[in-house]
Amino acid sequence: MRPSPFLIGVGFVTNFLDALGIGSFATTTAAFKASGTVADERIPGTLNVGGSVPTVVEAAIYMTVISVDRLTLWSLIASSVVGAWLGAGVVSRWPRRRVQRGMAIALLLTGLFTVLRLLHLFPAGSDALGLSGAPLLLAVVANGVFGALMTLGVGLYAPCMGTVALLGMNPAAAFPIMMGSCAFLMPVASARFIRAGAFDRRAALGLTIGGVPGIVLAAWLVKSLPLDAVRWLVVVVVLYTAVTMWRSSLADAAVTRAVLLADERR
Repeated sequence: MRPSPFLIGVGFVTNFLDALGIGSFATTTAAFKASGTVADERIPGTLNVGGSVPTVVEAAIYMTVISVDRLTLWSLIASSVVGAWLGAGVVSRWPRRRVQRGMAIALLLTGLFTVLRLLHLFPAGSDALGLSGAPLLLAVVANGVFGALMTLGVGLYAPCMGTVALLGMNPAAAFPIMMGSCAFLMPVASARFIRAGAFDRRAALGLTIGGVPGIVLAAWLVKSLPLDAVRWLVVVVVLYTAVTMWRSSLADAAVTRAVLLADERR
């Protein structure tokens, strides 16, 4: 059960980036895939279980620093929790190859959202700190979908920030919304992954131990960082990992077909 220094280091670095709004799921997946420390089918559960405590700390910081309309904040958080509960129940039962392909697609989507943000193709938003009526309903539905996708490894940050800005809110208001959503949905999703045994205990513990100090350092000590350069680097890593994950699924499919063919010949 004792996590290695590498796993603790992964938790520290990826959660440091998470607190800066870059997200941690894609970078953690890349680290796990490159090192082979976590089986592909256990990565979604490990991300949610290991990231729960650091994200709660992160949300506690940002929800007290940035003000958001309470109805908007808690409505979006509640919808993300419902989406995560439903999504985790499905993903935790998926076979290895389906998880590999699902995560490859998830990583491509994460890279796409990041590129759109870097190219300033997300709307700029306005000064509003809350929503009402149809825009609020649309945001609730969208955040529920993002919560469900979180259980597959699609980070909620970028799509949530884009949706908030698109509906006319201040982009800064996305920080307490997206971090509060993850703080509540990840423990809920984790419960289902834990029940199904679909996670790696050592890796999850490493993410937790390293993640909390990474969050605190990023929130309180870092004043300036070339975030765009870091995000472009993340895009490259994410796309490489997506291709690697998809190729692994093809290799597993080939092995499965060979085994079935051998059985038929017997």
